[in-house]
Amino acid sequence: MPAAAEKGIRDLAKTVFSRRYALPVGALAILLSLGTPPAQAQNLFDLLFGGGVRRQRDFPPPPPPAPNKPIAKISAPSYYTYKVDALVAVRVPQQAIVVDAAAPGPAMPGLGLSGLGFGEAMKTLDGFDLSAEKDVADAIAKHYAAHPEFVWVSGFHVNGRAEQALRVLGNAASYGLDPAEYSVSVPLAAFSMDDMVARQKELAAFELTLSARVLRYARDAKRGMIDPNRLSGYHDFAPKTFDLATVLGTLARTFDTTVYLESLHPQGPEYQALRVELEALRASAENDIIVDPKLLLKPGETSPELPKLIALIERKADADFATEHAVLIALSRGKDVYSPEIVPLIKAAQVAHGLKGDGVIGPRTVQALAGVSKADRLGKVIVALEQLRWHPSDLGPRRVFINQPAFTATYYEGGVEKLSMRAVVGKPSNQTSFFHDEIEQIDYNPYWGVPQSIIVNEMLPRLRNDPGYLDRAGYEVTDAKGRRVSSSEVNWGAYGSKVPYNVRQTPSEANALGELKILFPNKHAIYMHDTPSKSLFQKDMRAFSHGCVRLQQPREMAAAVLGSSVQHVVTKLGQGHSSEMVPVKIPVYVAYFTAWPDKAGIVQYYDDVYGRDDKVKIAMEKTASVRAPAS
Repeated sequence: MPAAAEKGIRDLAKTVFSRRYALPVGALAILLSLGTPPAQAQNLFDLLFGGGVRRQRDFPPPPPPAPNKPIAKISAPSYYTYKVDALVAVRVPQQAIVVDAAAPGPAMPGLGLSGLGFGEAMKTLDGFDLSAEKDVADAIAKHYAAHPEFVWVSGFHVNGRAEQALRVLGNAASYGLDPAEYSVSVPLAAFSMDDMVARQKELAAFELTLSARVLRYARDAKRGMIDPNRLSGYHDFAPKTFDLATVLGTLARTFDTTVYLESLHPQGPEYQALRVELEALRASAENDIIVDPKLLLKPGETSPELPKLIALIERKADADFATEHAVLIALSRGKDVYSPEIVPLIKAAQVAHGLKGDGVIGPRTVQALAGVSKADRLGKVIVALEQLRWHPSDLGPRRVFINQPAFTATYYEGGVEKLSMRAVVGKPSNQTSFFHDEIEQIDYNPYWGVPQSIIVNEMLPRLRNDPGYLDRAGYEVTDAKGRRVSSSEVNWGAYGSKVPYNVRQTPSEANALGELKILFPNKHAIYMHDTPSKSLFQKDMRAFSHGCVRLQQPREMAAAVLGSSVQHVVTKLGQGHSSEMVPVKIPVYVAYFTAWPDKAGIVQYYDDVYGRDDKVKIAMEKTASVRAPAS
């Protein structure tokens, strides 16, 4: 390399290198004075300036970090399209026809004729078409195979047992059921002696049809007309074991058909109160003052619905309310402008009906003052009767009953309400399920194990931008083997649905579960608990949680289910995190009833916050449609 060129390169290197890397010029001069051979000149520049194009070819840069996986949100349970099983043909087993085990029946008074032989009569039913639910058809086949004899026929006539059954079926409407679904064509008492084969066929057809309809009624009374688990993923009821063949055998032996069939219905006072309400509604006239149920009216606004509401307040006022607010009522009559002087009257009426006195007239205020239309109330009661049939016949003398539409949790002892409080339930996007279980345990100063759905749907987006968030917020993160890891060390972007880490919030005043939780282990991860968000209990509509049930008085509820005192609970809370098993498991009903009797047995009505009643009605209508063609 010419000396001048080499000198130029050295000067340039001194300038650039010393400016870019702050290397002392003297040190650089020493390096360059070493007499770098021309063949190594490029390597020197590689060392100084990063190698240029040649370095990029020999040593490719590391690949960019993998992009975050798309977050696949965990969806809530869904509502299903209700499907009804098809009916099947009812068949009498061949052995019941071939082997006629029935002895001649009792003689007809005054005629001296012997009764029908069962097998002989069944032979006449060739071509007879009768359909029923599969379990009903199976029960009929099983019963008559073992007992080939009449249940509902004696001699050549319908017997007294059948007459009682027919009266019960005809009274199905009093239980919110449709008598048409249990109808049976009854043979006339008079018949022609000239055509005994026709009489045999008529009575044989009646025998099987009545058995099919009585068993349909029995299954509907005992476990409900529809299968609740086919409505949605929120409905969770264990199937009731119910041997219909045994029912038919019992009916064949009893002489009090009415008592037996009616005993299959729920026997609790709630069911009876709903039946009384149903009868009263059917006998009542429709409301003569109907207010728009969706009315929303604020002070200063105008609506023709306001005079109707004022009239209802005046009509429903008790003596004390009417006396205290007589002047305001008089000033408000007939006005459609919601003026400031009317606001105190509305607020007082809201408070009198158990609402927050905020002066804003909305659907809950309208419902409290105007009630629900007769048609709506009838629908709610019929749905409530059906839903009670999904439950145990007796709810139990000691129990906790959570009614989601009422936003209440109530403790019963000896069948009597002992404690009732406001509750917060799941918001419509995180609905509380409908099931029953048993209370087993109280956790004091609890940890909150964050459900996977909340980790993925709510926490994961934030953690991708702020991975240390959980560490700062008082959460613990553990891997699949239970080892603690720092939230900031996890590559949250690598997970889009299933996150292989457990997250729990440590006990503190900010803990989402508050100071205690009441456990009844279930697959929905639902329990009762305290909450730091006390202000929500002051709201009339209290659907705000992720699905669990928040209690306004958690200490009192814990003491009730433990059979202890509130002071005992306070003492346990002062001892830090711990758990206590309840002495006896207590039934808990996480229920959903828009019509339900209060402490005095008066049926109260509530908004269908999740829109579930319509699902039940549609399922009942579909079931009735499938049954309709059957004769």
